[in-house]
Amino acid sequence: MKYVLPLLASAALANAHFTMQYLWVNGADQGKNTYLRVPPNNNPVTDVNSSDMTCNVNGLSGSATGTVTIPAGATIQLEWHQHDQRTGEDPISGGHKGPVQVYIAKAPSTAASFNGQGAVWTKIYSSGLLNASTQQWATDVVNANRKHSVKIPSSLPAGEYLIRGEILALHVAQSYPGAQFYIGCAQVKISSGGSANPPKISIPGTYKASDPGITVNIYNNLQSYTPPGGAVWSG
Repeated sequence: MKYVLPLLASAALANAHFTMQYLWVNGADQGKNTYLRVPPNNNPVTDVNSSDMTCNVNGLSGSATGTVTIPAGATIQLEWHQHDQRTGEDPISGGHKGPVQVYIAKAPSTAASFNGQGAVWTKIYSSGLLNASTQQWATDVVNANRKHSVKIPSSLPAGEYLIRGEILALHVAQSYPGAQFYIGCAQVKISSGGSANPPKISIPGTYKASDPGITVNIYNNLQSYTPPGGAVWSG
């Protein structure tokens, strides 16, 4: 059965893809695809070495995207959907099980001109397998609420940043390439802040096909799970 289930999942969920469509700042909805780098379709990225891992397809420039000013320590929410609608279907499809993570990267000048390449990304949020006995994942929470929240560390210096949301669907991840990365980037300007210099990783670069958080059989009585990308920075 453990081999049949991934095949069934693959067939049933072939078209159940999704994108990040809304950014909320301190409880305020910023509008559909506002301040976001919008990909051409809702397909996932599956090659961990591709530059599409940064901010999705065509995501290396945000010249056509605005940048929203947020206060240091703001709470943001990232909202995801399969199609151009907020109701009538699961936001990300219940069969897409996996971790939800958020990274942030400071732009050397403007967020719009920043391509996010190199060791610039700091992980500020990560949630994975929440309950091994019920197999509840972070994606189940997003599916129930349409969105997930993260507090921007107030110790980050003022300036312009990319915020990168990532949902990793593992329903066909028993071999590589199988894991599906759903990625969205928002452009923000922190109006005040501190002087922290957090640890940074490269995306692409840090993730490897052999990572146990990327190539994994989640249907084989999985009892623990470590998402890729290392630890969350506390701020």
